[in-house]
Amino acid sequence: MAAYGTDTPDWEALPWEWAAERLIPNRNYWVVTVSAAGAPHSLPVWGVWDDDDLQFMFSCAFASRKARNIAANPRVVFTAADTVECISIEGTAAPITDPERVKTWVDRYVAKYGGEQPGLAEFLPQNAMFEVTPKVAFAVIEREAEFATRATRWRFS
Repeated sequence: MAAYGTDTPDWEALPWEWAAERLIPNRNYWVVTVSAAGAPHSLPVWGVWDDDDLQFMFSCAFASRKARNIAANPRVVFTAADTVECISIEGTAAPITDPERVKTWVDRYVAKYGGEQPGLAEFLPQNAMFEVTPKVAFAVIEREAEFATRATRWRFS
């Protein structure tokens, strides 16, 4: 990311903890999918980032454009809603079908959003649930003093 100042002596990578502190409590995430024909689609969703698993979960209707796009092309991007301290993660989405994994994510989701929306534990498994495994993440701080000194990329194995 040399164009963002990473090749200067002032550059200092952001620690992953910085990203986790923004992903975990974030309320709305933007999810970007791409159809088989290459048409992009982006809408906000509720979701859960789990920093122990290093995975993200969101849900949508089975017939939604997001679900249809993922069936055709599992590559996705999701971002936190903040446009000043930006984090963008590219990865691969897969449907969650294992009952134990569904329960794990439902519990996490209800712990995060249950106070805002009663009945999530019953509602969520009736919809498509996706687990995103990250491949690469990017962060940029959109403040003049930090823009050229903190841009960071992380790679996941």
